[in-house]
Amino acid sequence: MTALDFSSLRAAVRDVPDFPSPGIVFKDITPMLADGALFRLTIDGLVETVAGQGVVKIVGIDARGFIFAAAVADRLGCGFVPVRKKGKLPWKTEGLAYDLEYGSNAIEIHADAIAPGERVWVVDDVLATGGTAAAAAALVRRLGGELVGMSFLIELGFLKGRELLPAEVAVRGLLAY
Repeated sequence: MTALDFSSLRAAVRDVPDFPSPGIVFKDITPMLADGALFRLTIDGLVETVAGQGVVKIVGIDARGFIFAAAVADRLGCGFVPVRKKGKLPWKTEGLAYDLEYGSNAIEIHADAIAPGERVWVVDDVLATGGTAAAAAALVRRLGGELVGMSFLIELGFLKGRELLPAEVAVRGLLAY
């Protein structure tokens, strides 16, 4: 990666206490999204984490991950694959339940979204406890995709989410807390 300066991104992240539940400090990225230059810098940084890896599909995780993953896929000329909350995809799916820092959830992917052997990269907004990202990684592999790496705008390192991700997969983030 080149030496992009992400200090302006960090300055745009707003802490929202007790959201979505008491004791959680939510990292609000909407100020970053609302500023065209900051949004472009975010996508530039995420593209750099993936570029040159021979990836053909970018997986985005519902919902904010879609914003970033679709833009990265477009810039790299890759396909975009949405991983959605259970019951939101209209075709045959593969699904997986997981735990997160404030509850549990389940995600699904279309059963035909990734062909065996396709090189895949997951892009999401935040790596927290790792449950959602680990579930997405497992779904990519269940479909036979070669999971090359995962990129996040923000990593909340104190929650140790990286520990749930496959050790052999590249994990990259733009901002660490």
